[in-house]
Amino acid sequence: MTTHLKRNTLAVLLGAALVAPATLVLAPTPAHAATTQGEPSRMVLENSTRVLRTLEARRAEFTSDRAALNAFIASEFDKIFDRDYAARLVLGQHARGASDADVKLFADALATSLMSRYGASLIGFDEGLQVKILGEDSLRGGAVIKVSSEFQLSNNSKVPVDYLMHRSGGQWKVFDVMIAGVSFVGTFRKQFDAPLRSKGIAAVAADLRGGKLKVEAGQ
Repeated sequence: MTTHLKRNTLAVLLGAALVAPATLVLAPTPAHAATTQGEPSRMVLENSTRVLRTLEARRAEFTSDRAALNAFIASEFDKIFDRDYAARLVLGQHARGASDADVKLFADALATSLMSRYGASLIGFDEGLQVKILGEDSLRGGAVIKVSSEFQLSNNSKVPVDYLMHRSGGQWKVFDVMIAGVSFVGTFRKQFDAPLRSKGIAAVAADLRGGKLKVEAGQ
C-alpha cells in the first residue's frame, strides 16, 4: 500500500471515516454481513456503512459547506471512538501523572488536527467500496475485542483493517485501528514522543490546535 493510501485509509477508519479521493469507493449494495454477530462487529459494520452512505448522499452539501462536513465528522468520530483513552495510549509514558484535563486537552487537539488535515478528502470518493467483517477475537479476558475487517478497493486489492474496542460508558468503543498492521496509537506515539519530551502535553496540544504541529497518519 502506498504511503498516500495508508495515510488516508487510516484516517477513514478512526470513526470519522476519512477516505482517499478516487481510491476508496462506496458499494451500491449492502455490505457483507459479519461472520461473527457480536455487538462490536455490528457496530463497526453499521458505522462504516452509515458514514460512507451519508457522505455519498450529502456530497454536494459537504462540498460547498465545510462547516457541515466538519460537524458530521466530529459527530461520527465521537459515536464510536474513545478519544480520551486513545490519547492516553498515544501519550504513553507522558500520561503518567498527567491530569485528566491535560489528557483531554491533548485528545481534543489530536482529534481536531486529524479531522482538519484529512476531512476534505471525504468528498472526493467514487461508488464501489465493499466492507467485509471477518470476525472477532477476545483479548485480555474479554476486556478487549479485536474486530477484523477487510476493505476491497476499486482495483480489487484488499486492505485488512483491525479495530481494537473496549467498553466505555456502557458501550463498545474503538481505541485503536490497525491498517495493514499499522497501528494508529503506535504511529502517533512515535510521532509525538520528541515534542512531548521537549514541550509537555499542554504546549503540544496548543501547537496542534494552532497548526504548528500536524498529524501524519502515514508515518
